[in-house]
Amino acid sequence: MNEVRTRFAPSPTGYLHIGGLRTALYTYLIAKKNNGKFLLRIEDTDQDRFVEGATDVIYNTLKLVGLQHDEGPDIGGPYGPYTQSERKPIYLKYAKELIEKDGAYYCFCTKERLDKMRADATETKSDFGYDGHCRHLSQEEIEEKLNAGLPYVIRQKVPKTGTTSFEDELFGTITVDNNTLEDGILLKSDGMPTYNLANVIDDHLMKINPVVRGSEYLSSTPRYNLIYESFGWEIPQYIHLSPVMKEPGKKLSKRDGDASFDDFYKKGYLKDAILNYVALLGWSPGGDEEFFTLEELEKVFDTKGLSKSPAVFDVNKLRWMNGEYIKNLSLDKFHEMALPYYKEAELPEGMNLKRISSLIHGRTEVLNEIPDMVAFLNVLPEYESDLFIHKKSKTNLENSYENLTKAIEVLNDVEDWNEDTLHQVLFDLIAQLGVKNSLLLWPVRIAAAGKLVTPGGAIEILGLLGKDEAMRRLHIGLEILSDALE
Repeated sequence: MNEVRTRFAPSPTGYLHIGGLRTALYTYLIAKKNNGKFLLRIEDTDQDRFVEGATDVIYNTLKLVGLQHDEGPDIGGPYGPYTQSERKPIYLKYAKELIEKDGAYYCFCTKERLDKMRADATETKSDFGYDGHCRHLSQEEIEEKLNAGLPYVIRQKVPKTGTTSFEDELFGTITVDNNTLEDGILLKSDGMPTYNLANVIDDHLMKINPVVRGSEYLSSTPRYNLIYESFGWEIPQYIHLSPVMKEPGKKLSKRDGDASFDDFYKKGYLKDAILNYVALLGWSPGGDEEFFTLEELEKVFDTKGLSKSPAVFDVNKLRWMNGEYIKNLSLDKFHEMALPYYKEAELPEGMNLKRISSLIHGRTEVLNEIPDMVAFLNVLPEYESDLFIHKKSKTNLENSYENLTKAIEVLNDVEDWNEDTLHQVLFDLIAQLGVKNSLLLWPVRIAAAGKLVTPGGAIEILGLLGKDEAMRRLHIGLEILSDALE
């Protein structure tokens, strides 16, 4: 059996979006599962869409998530160069050889002629397709035009009769009528190849097998196979992956600005959680397990688990999975990750940040939520008196005012301001008053935090704020209740 060699071949036209990352992951896993090689090839022949810095984003993303390639532009290999723009002489050589094998031809049609054909097609509401005008030029005519220095492209010479079929691992046998295939351009007038030529030449020379790519290429693959056949080359195995949709019927797309890996990572999604979730977009492990490390995926991944149906990207499912990953971090690791977000929230000097981390660790789904979660510790939010009314706690404006007044009295005398002391003092007061815990603790927490949902309860918040700030806030709460009762 030949060595399994897969390739991830992104275009540097922007950030690596979720669908692209999934293709990279699957091609990597297929190689690793079969003790093969995983290649990175940069397909930058569309210079009009080239984005400065996009290649570095590809390198950095793959490195960050652990998808280490065995050959590529940055590390070399036996089949380089691995950047298509550096392979122009190779494409020209094979394009001309394809002409000799009657699989392609020179086309000297001007832009004006092609534009008129497009305009005519639009006017008649018909599909535009090249009419084969240069397909039957004599050798003498071709030589004359070449000697005159006329610009040209090289077009594929597609048979006009018969059918072309191929087997795909997911989609089975695909057959198309040759007369539905256009004589597409293989080599542009600037010497750059189109994808139609470059992918075939590169996959063959780099010994790629299987070829893994998106299902949008299913309809074009017969044209690629005609090129393989013209050269007499072996056709590789194909695995065309179903698309990732942001909603039924609408694909995720870089052009539409759909979230990239980088977007999610910068928002505070963990790289391992993103990769885990992406693995499940169109692949099933065959059981109920949903959580996999990359090393575990290398062992359990099987192409039999791939689905033909489009996968829908559910950001809520990703949020949930990310939250589970965060919960599984050690407190020290979570605290380390949370520190930049505390800085962003501008928390007061001397506040016990490690204690905050212990309170929010199990409640955090995405790291960039942290500043909003802790902002109340920096600035007391403006709030209305109705926050003190809580049906379940049986608090109302009257008993909240009464119990908050008593809490302020006892807390004012506390000298050793820490959670243990605060707990003792407040629970002694609760016992003395003979009330449920919540009747006292709810108004204290609302006055201290100014919001309904907080990490930690009344005692933890008082401890974090320190005595001066805590007492200042409790008095503000008392004023709000007093005004409401007038």
